[in-house]
Amino acid sequence: MDHLNPLLLQTRRHFFRDCAVGLGSIALSSLLGDRSGAAPAPVVNPLAPRQPHYPAKAKSVIYLFMAGGPSQLELFDHKPKLQELNGKPIPESFIKNKRFAFMDSFAKEVPKLLGTKRRFARHGKCQAYVSECLPHIAGIVDDIAIVRSVATEVFNHGPAKIFVNTGTAQFGRPSMGSWVTYGIGSESQNLPGFVVLQSGPRGPRGGHALWGSGFLPSTYQGVPFRTSGEPILNLTSPKGITADRQRQALDALRDLNAARLADTGDPEIATRISSYEMAYRMQSSAPELIDVAGESKKTLEMYGAEPGKATFRQQLPAGPPAGRTGVRFVQLYHTTGTTTAPPARTSTRGSTASAARSISRPPPL
Repeated sequence: MDHLNPLLLQTRRHFFRDCAVGLGSIALSSLLGDRSGAAPAPVVNPLAPRQPHYPAKAKSVIYLFMAGGPSQLELFDHKPKLQELNGKPIPESFIKNKRFAFMDSFAKEVPKLLGTKRRFARHGKCQAYVSECLPHIAGIVDDIAIVRSVATEVFNHGPAKIFVNTGTAQFGRPSMGSWVTYGIGSESQNLPGFVVLQSGPRGPRGGHALWGSGFLPSTYQGVPFRTSGEPILNLTSPKGITADRQRQALDALRDLNAARLADTGDPEIATRISSYEMAYRMQSSAPELIDVAGESKKTLEMYGAEPGKATFRQQLPAGPPAGRTGVRFVQLYHTTGTTTAPPARTSTRGSTASAARSISRPPPL
């Protein structure tokens, strides 16, 4: 076996892959205008900022997602007819051939309609209806957009949350933040383009799918930050690992990954390179993001934040600073309820989080 000709171990698949002259490679080279023997393209940051199709007024998005909040029927969706029929059995025409949660109980007793007891009034020049629950929103209705055209037949918590965040109830589609960072990149050099903050007694139902990248490269998925302690576990380098030694290890990893990227063209390798570098820079910038101690007393009082408490109000002051540092999409999740549940599982496939865990424990040199 020691004298076996290595060519005998090569299959046709190996030949087409390694010589880069397969029909697929030839067709792709033709489409891209590539020339045989050209130098490999330099590694490009997949999160580099890109210009949108049209001039933009906003530079970043801060998305507040509060699961278990009041119904829109209690806030800004005025339904006079529903209030008129409050307490009366629901018309059969409304539920015929439709599916609802716990529908098997309908046979025992026809469900009754429940209207709100809140008072509604028109506000602003646009004369939008807003309930008494939102007195401050009522004062700025001319400066915001209230969308009432979103509808779905999804009636369970997890799929409904996935629908709101991705546009479909099926797992595997990119989230809103992923699409935004995929389309226009991020201006932040020291933080991920898509940051996720969470509060409440449990993680949101649906977990990672709510901020996942789906079929897009994983560099565009949201990076969850913890609201206390280290923003990402193992972000801090362990004792005995100097900055120079860590930098040497990252340079070696970058060179190895770059060689593999030139060989395969796999976008996930570009993601890996970018994630390692981002995680290295995050070691100083990420803790500053969640540390609201530097905010003025007036700002903290405006949000109702209390330093040291991992609450939704504690998250809110972190949103604007993240946007000011160039983070393109900041998503704040809050869940309600008193039951204890395991935290949402977080995928680390090629993500900055996994890179952060790796750079804090570099291989021995």
